[in-house]
Amino acid sequence: MIGATAMVRQFKMRPEKTPPHVASLMARKPVRVATVAMTNKMARIVWALMARGETYRVGHIPALAA
Repeated sequence: MIGATAMVRQFKMRPEKTPPHVASLMARKPVRVATVAMTNKMARIVWALMARGETYRVGHIPALAA
């Protein structure tokens, strides 16, 4: 939750340096809802990495399920 709140603060201070998905989410949702959504996304990523024993790769595009 703290990391997502920091991303919201960064968006407010420097919107040009914020990732596009965060800017899009902030435009569509209230601040607290966006914070919880980002926290949920981070938690799902961490769980998947731990469950599979993998490491985080920036910019990774997962293979589509067939």
